[in-house]
Amino acid sequence: MTKYDVVIAGGGFTGLTAAYVLSKQGKRVCVLEADSTPGGLAGTFEFGDGVTLEKFYHHWFNNDVFVPELVKELGMEGDVILLPTRTGMYFNGRMWKLSTPLDLLRFKALSLVDRIRLGLLVFQVRRIKDWKTIEHLSIREWLEQLAGKSVYKIVWEPLINSKFSVYAEAVNAVWMWKKLVLRGSTRNDKGGEELAYFKGGFGRLAEALAAAIRANGGEVRYGAKVTGMQTEGKRIEALQTTGGDVAGAKFLFTPSFPIIADMFEGKAPADWLAKLRRVKYLGNMCLVLRLKHSLSETYWLNVNDPGFPFVGVIEHTNFDKPENYKGSHIAYLSRYLAKEDPVWAYTDEQYCNFALEHLKRMFPAMDKSWVQEYAVWRSEYAQPVTERNYSQYVPGQETPYENALISTMAQIYPEDRGTNYAIREGRAVAKKLAS
Repeated sequence: MTKYDVVIAGGGFTGLTAAYVLSKQGKRVCVLEADSTPGGLAGTFEFGDGVTLEKFYHHWFNNDVFVPELVKELGMEGDVILLPTRTGMYFNGRMWKLSTPLDLLRFKALSLVDRIRLGLLVFQVRRIKDWKTIEHLSIREWLEQLAGKSVYKIVWEPLINSKFSVYAEAVNAVWMWKKLVLRGSTRNDKGGEELAYFKGGFGRLAEALAAAIRANGGEVRYGAKVTGMQTEGKRIEALQTTGGDVAGAKFLFTPSFPIIADMFEGKAPADWLAKLRRVKYLGNMCLVLRLKHSLSETYWLNVNDPGFPFVGVIEHTNFDKPENYKGSHIAYLSRYLAKEDPVWAYTDEQYCNFALEHLKRMFPAMDKSWVQEYAVWRSEYAQPVTERNYSQYVPGQETPYENALISTMAQIYPEDRGTNYAIREGRAVAKKLAS
């Protein structure tokens, strides 16, 4: 059996970046990915005529540094698209533009005083330098103090409820604080927001990363689900997969905590496994629509009307051009939910029909005949739930084995999950594994 210097479970951007860095240093690496494509949540699929799309929508911010740094290193900086975005809010039966400060002043769903309070919120959150001072508060408790109950009820409460479902009142204020700080720092000199995208999608970037790993002598295996491990004392000797055992000197685990706990089941102390399972997650159902016509001019439409079952309507081709998708208009409808929610058990057809009924209420001109194709994607562990005092219970990178580390999106707190941070963490953990 070939013995690798480092074996990595998970072919998302953390695992791929770590493998890429290590392979450049001459290490023999092997990435094991259960899916048929690389990239994790940034993985891609094809519609019937070969149009390639991401399963879940993505972009990065103009102040992110790790994605463009990697893109440049791979010699693909010409494939970056940087554009001002059109964002909005659907509330009380109509759409409101919310891309610029002037749009905010026109948002008459709030009183003038509350519009001003909402506008000042970004400056208030920037004054917080130590996030641990608000970690004991829920998002509601924190935002109602800063902006008032009316602003919270109209602007934030519907989004938090849609985003975190049954955990809406449990998520701590740091999650929202980081979002507001980040969004406030992505404005251009006119007050508008700029976002970036990789031409062809992040899945194409993941494929390029996998190709670079192979060019450096490493391996990336697909359809290789880790089912267990062989251990000797305080060391892991090999991972058991659906394609056979893979031996290594060191190991890195990058999926979500519950999946990692399953990999270690029977091979690790019960109290350590319980810490992994302590972190809760929400699933995501993402409906990808390929349409004959555009829904609106808005790229990112937050749905603030509690009568609708999704957190946002993201019309991707209002950001990346329809010409890149054979003239089709692409829209993503995102819903976060616990897997116990009855909607999780819907068939793809049931979920599409369910979503289209609500979408037609928002866009009355839309007809089902607009839908050329659709796909429904599910991720059981899409969103870690950062409850009050999360920093006190989130597991660290160490495992019960001296030659194995963990690096997941649940550990980048106070940041929230994102490709930029996955790349950052991949580089950081590669340094530890190389030492």
